[in-house]
Amino acid sequence: MIMIRKLFVLLSLSYSALAFGQVKKIDGTLKLWYNRPAENWNEALPIGNGRLGAMVFGDPAKEQLQLNEETIWSGGPNSNITSESGAAIPELRKLLFEGKFEEAQAIADVKIFPKKNSGMIYQPAGNLFLKFDGHEKATNYYRDLNIEKAVATVTYEVDGVKYKREIFSSFSDQVMMVRLTANKPGKISFSATMDSPQNGVLKIENGKLVFSGLTSDHEGEKGQIKFDSQVKAVAEGGKVALQNNTWTVKNANSATVYVSIATNFKNYHDISGNAGAKAASFLDKAVQKNYATALAAHIKFYQQYFNRVKFNIGVNEAVNKPTDQRIAEFATGNDPHLTALYFQFGRYLLISSSQPGNQPPTLQGIWNDKMLASWDSKYTININTEMNYWPAEVTNLSELHDPLFKMLKDLSVTGKETAKVMYGAKGWVTHHNTDLWRITGPVDRPYAGLWPMGGNWLSQHLWDHYMFTGDQKFLKEYYPVLKGACEFYLDVLQEEPTHKWLVVSPSNSPENTYVPGKRVSIAAGTTMDNQLLFDLFTKTSKAAEILNFDPDFRKVLKTTIARLAPMQIGKNSQLQEWMHDSDRPDDKHRHVSHLYGLYPGNQISPSRTPELFDAARTSLTYRGDPATGWSMGWKVNFWARFLDGNHAYKLITDQLKLVGGRIEGVSTTGGGTYPNLFDAHPPFQIDGNFGCTAGIAEMLLQSHDGVVHLLPALPDNWPTGQITGLVARGGYVVDITWDNNQITQLKIKSKLGGNCRLRINDNMKFNAGKIPTAKGINANPFYETPQVKAPLISALAKLNPVGVAASKDYDLKTEAGKEYIFKLN
Repeated sequence: MIMIRKLFVLLSLSYSALAFGQVKKIDGTLKLWYNRPAENWNEALPIGNGRLGAMVFGDPAKEQLQLNEETIWSGGPNSNITSESGAAIPELRKLLFEGKFEEAQAIADVKIFPKKNSGMIYQPAGNLFLKFDGHEKATNYYRDLNIEKAVATVTYEVDGVKYKREIFSSFSDQVMMVRLTANKPGKISFSATMDSPQNGVLKIENGKLVFSGLTSDHEGEKGQIKFDSQVKAVAEGGKVALQNNTWTVKNANSATVYVSIATNFKNYHDISGNAGAKAASFLDKAVQKNYATALAAHIKFYQQYFNRVKFNIGVNEAVNKPTDQRIAEFATGNDPHLTALYFQFGRYLLISSSQPGNQPPTLQGIWNDKMLASWDSKYTININTEMNYWPAEVTNLSELHDPLFKMLKDLSVTGKETAKVMYGAKGWVTHHNTDLWRITGPVDRPYAGLWPMGGNWLSQHLWDHYMFTGDQKFLKEYYPVLKGACEFYLDVLQEEPTHKWLVVSPSNSPENTYVPGKRVSIAAGTTMDNQLLFDLFTKTSKAAEILNFDPDFRKVLKTTIARLAPMQIGKNSQLQEWMHDSDRPDDKHRHVSHLYGLYPGNQISPSRTPELFDAARTSLTYRGDPATGWSMGWKVNFWARFLDGNHAYKLITDQLKLVGGRIEGVSTTGGGTYPNLFDAHPPFQIDGNFGCTAGIAEMLLQSHDGVVHLLPALPDNWPTGQITGLVARGGYVVDITWDNNQITQLKIKSKLGGNCRLRINDNMKFNAGKIPTAKGINANPFYETPQVKAPLISALAKLNPVGVAASKDYDLKTEAGKEYIFKLN
């Protein structure tokens, strides 16, 4: 029997309530835990409050917190565009249309190169060290990161005394806190000091230990970020002293160390802030609060986001092993909880590195210990920054998208200069990198940098946010960003000579080459460019229609869409990556850019475009599974969109391969996961964590194809489980419980109302015919599916023999704010 109840609160089942083969003493809490201190940065544990980050090492005798603040960057306000930047563009277009690809590349390498900088570097603030004399021989050691509370803990024993540290970066108080306790009075004694690789001075000021620093110069730009790191120790009992640039605490019952960091940064063109006053303001307020109250406020703030989604596919005795050992054994063992932990760790990282009003996470989130980080730890926007936000909407963290949107608004301003100077165009543009100062010109060599699509791809997130929230106020606010991006491409599109298609030229298919044996990337009309243009023009037109804006502009966009180059199937039955059929079946490049239209786009579908769907799968099969960490995360999403849960799970297994660490036989190279669950590109890049979290969500719920598809790519390894709180386009919050690969309970909360079209794979046995239908109502009130439509039944019948699950659709008419509960036989 199916029961529908309105405004019915369904309590989520706890881990202990689900019979997944638990044994006694199993702790199903979401913790990363270890039985030894971190030996290096990739074993340390990350804490963050969106703005302040630290890596906690956990050594009993000498604790280290490696410190970051999100606006500590080299250089200062600047533009990296010069009048010579676009001088060769007309010549490149001519050569490309003549088929002289190597000549075009050679000219680009000489004439298209930043005469100024390639972007600034995200840099560390320094380190806090706490020294505990006599704790070198600690026993019963344990450290963890509890991602249900956003608190790191270290415990151990010395001479019969049990010591405990609690460390967190407070969301509510904007400082980091280290709480030191023992099970006997008078046993807390330590010294605390700081250092930094930055230029600056360590001093005592106003009863605080202060490091005042100035960031470094880089590529001709003077370092202009001034920052203050301020530390104060407060103890209960014992003695506290501040002298010789060191805090000393002796024989206290307990103590708390506070760390506050702030900079003079206000925005990308204003650095007039007072770093010292800002840091002091946070610190002075924090030390006045009761520690227990401060901890509770921090946890409450964090859990308002984290607790929205629960994911349980089983807990067994594997959780009793240290996390690095679990990673090392994952491929050969039975540890479903590790997948859930990894999924939720991605959400933890997004909450901890992307709070409203702050900066977006960089290539390394807010965690970086190097002055000259790999790829400058900035924003690489030919996939990596976008990937950082793939989990935001679907895993119920929509508000955390805000920093990306604010950066887009900035880029739509700074990108006007690049559009005008480099291309002679209206609107705005940015290329494949940006930074705190919102540069928009090409960086690095043209091989990667001459790609004017970065702003386009980022702009897709604006429409995606609207699709999940239905927020017309937001759409109105950001419509000028979408329109400005369109205006640029309308000005720069070129008519290619063979088919008279309108294409972007010059460009590239990010970081890949197409002439065998040659480093030739400069191209015209790449497939990804065409897909991005189709999406941008279609979505902007739809936004204008919803807002009743710009009827003439909408007509121009629709006319232009009809002239864009289509996706093509090549001689090897693959989806072509380039306008010309230049794909190589042996190409194993980490970027699979031409499948953007599959994910995160929705132009390729088993029901609407079965031939392209099959060609895309052929392309991915050629490309293969081995890859860097972030690329494997992307491929999890691809295989989920191919409705192949077992292959997606195989990629998760590849991703959860231990890299580094101190377990015998562990790999030290190749993509995978570090002992602290950070993605190993290598080195660490946070996008792999975010991409895989999004991919796991995509295996359980999809909503890009005009339907809400339940458990579309469930692997054999997850026969029983529960996911609650995922969000589908149209504003539907979805909870699913399943057993023996069958849905047993479903809850849908409709935020916006409208018809919710549910899609269930045939093998789910969803009591066919018993769900009330509402025929004639559009599947999604905010989306009109683009591209051609194909008969669903015949398309699926054609594809079913090669692994696409057959499915059935059901309509459910919903009202805003109501919940609908289905208990299934």
